[in-house]
Amino acid sequence: MKIVVVIPARLNSTRLPNKVLLDLNGKTVVQRVYDQCLKAKNIDEVYIATDSKEVQESCLDFTDKIIMTDEKHQSGTDRIAQAVENIDCDAIINIQGDEPFIEPSLIDELAIVLKSNDTVMISALHKIEKVEDLKNPNVVKVTMDKNNNALYFSRSIIPHHRDEWNSLLNYHITIPKPLKFYRHLGVYGYTKDFLIKYSNMEQSYLEKLEKLEQLRVLENGYDIKMIETNYNSIGIDTQEDYEQALEILSNEI
Repeated sequence: MKIVVVIPARLNSTRLPNKVLLDLNGKTVVQRVYDQCLKAKNIDEVYIATDSKEVQESCLDFTDKIIMTDEKHQSGTDRIAQAVENIDCDAIINIQGDEPFIEPSLIDELAIVLKSNDTVMISALHKIEKVEDLKNPNVVKVTMDKNNNALYFSRSIIPHHRDEWNSLLNYHITIPKPLKFYRHLGVYGYTKDFLIKYSNMEQSYLEKLEKLEQLRVLENGYDIKMIETNYNSIGIDTQEDYEQALEILSNEI
């Protein structure tokens, strides 16, 4: 099975404009994402998909594997679907262009599951430890069934802890055991056939309501296999995220 990584790199961003081209100690955000993806061992190639000439010109400094896509796409997944139309591959892993610290081992794990499973789509999650993350609508939550297939994704807190709700939210800093809440990480793997099928589905009601593209998959009756990881995503969505990333890199020197 041939698996490629595609990084959707959109220039416009409401909360942090031009974030994929921000400088992180001498490299742009998207270049650091690209470099991390190259370290994965179970993939064949890495591409960047963008609708921006500015992003294209910047990325040409370190790769020629850049695919120009339409500006009209509603989601990164739709952009990737167009990008892979003419790529010879069996499956695709979608790594967001604002994840400069993505762990290659997670990419490898996604690839292994794609190769060994009959699932059409996979994603990842990790356990939420802090109550402040639980309250944050930018931290997307996910619940699963006993087979580790996603039941629902939401910006709200799910599941609802009926008996100790007030105590949990107002008197705890960390989430007490044995409660389990999970954060969805915005990395995806899909077979090429399913990705093309997904891109031809109409945007769904819940997808538009929550602004979560993965809900289109569930609303159309397909499973998303979830794998648990210790990787705690540090995506760059805000100025505070960017400053945190700079601090992390400065401490690594």
